[in-house]
Amino acid sequence: MQADAPEGIPVAERGRRTGRPARGPRPSTGPSLLAPGAVHDPYRLYRVLREEYPLSYDAPLGAWLVSRYADVATALTDPRFAGLPHDTAPRGGPAPLGLCHGSPLCAPRKHRTPAPGPVHHHMPDPGPVPRHMAARIERTAYVLARRIAGRQQADLVEEFCRWLPVGATPDASVRPHRLPGAGTVTTAAPCTRHTGLRERALASFLANVLDAPDLLAALRIEPALADRAWTESLRRDPPVQVVLRRTVTEVALSGGTLPAGADVACLIGSAGRDPERFAAPDLFDPFRRDQGRSLTGPASCPAVLLGRLEARQGLGALLDAMPRLRWADGFRPAGTGLLTRGPRALLVRPG
Repeated sequence: MQADAPEGIPVAERGRRTGRPARGPRPSTGPSLLAPGAVHDPYRLYRVLREEYPLSYDAPLGAWLVSRYADVATALTDPRFAGLPHDTAPRGGPAPLGLCHGSPLCAPRKHRTPAPGPVHHHMPDPGPVPRHMAARIERTAYVLARRIAGRQQADLVEEFCRWLPVGATPDASVRPHRLPGAGTVTTAAPCTRHTGLRERALASFLANVLDAPDLLAALRIEPALADRAWTESLRRDPPVQVVLRRTVTEVALSGGTLPAGADVACLIGSAGRDPERFAAPDLFDPFRRDQGRSLTGPASCPAVLLGRLEARQGLGALLDAMPRLRWADGFRPAGTGLLTRGPRALLVRPG
């Protein structure tokens, strides 16, 4: 999935010092996350920040920017960082991350407060979604795909990605089910009620897969590859680009030292494309050896589990109903948005 045309991102001002000094190497004020053009191509901005301003105070935003993978991972897992009270982080629960909205049910059993640590691809699967929920997702995906199949052109965002998460998590109360490591949850759990992030994640996933004809052909033969493609899409094009934290005490990072009580914007989109962590980071490659799940939210979070199953079942339903599914003539997908991001349209030819 390509980015929009990169325009309006100013050249960083070298040598300027922030009005809020940090001990150790004092970071210059680099380009702002709110600069005109950043919404069109934040990845260009992220590259400048990683290489030249790994720790920078963004005055218009009112927060420090952390852009390197190692520093972002520290901010997400180190107890010296806490969630902000106004970012919907519940008392006693983890701060929101990825598809997760920070329900206490998503925190590790032994210590509910810290943010979840990295989960690598070789770790055990967190377990299946309850059977009745999986059946609902499969049925919803099948119905939506069949409605689209007979058309000459369709928009998968408007007609598929928007409705699959909604259909998978109705408001009606259901019997509680226990997910591994997550306590007792229902389809009405806090994380699952917010479907917008799963919609954006699903749209980016389908865009990346449809952009790779060879992968699409392989997925028709081996549907299990969808899980790796989903994980890779969340790394390359995460629906949540920025996660907020606040330092509890002074913290040393690669670009300097954050003061205590500092608001910190963790650039998830930048960390996922850090070449120090991922080889050829701009490339969508589900077969990469350095794949990981450290930036997508707790592995046991109901929203994370639902998102992965929606991607798997959704793609399967589309390919079953539309074996020749492809982009509409002349269409190219483009991500939009700054704090949350995904393509606004996916125009396809079903047959």
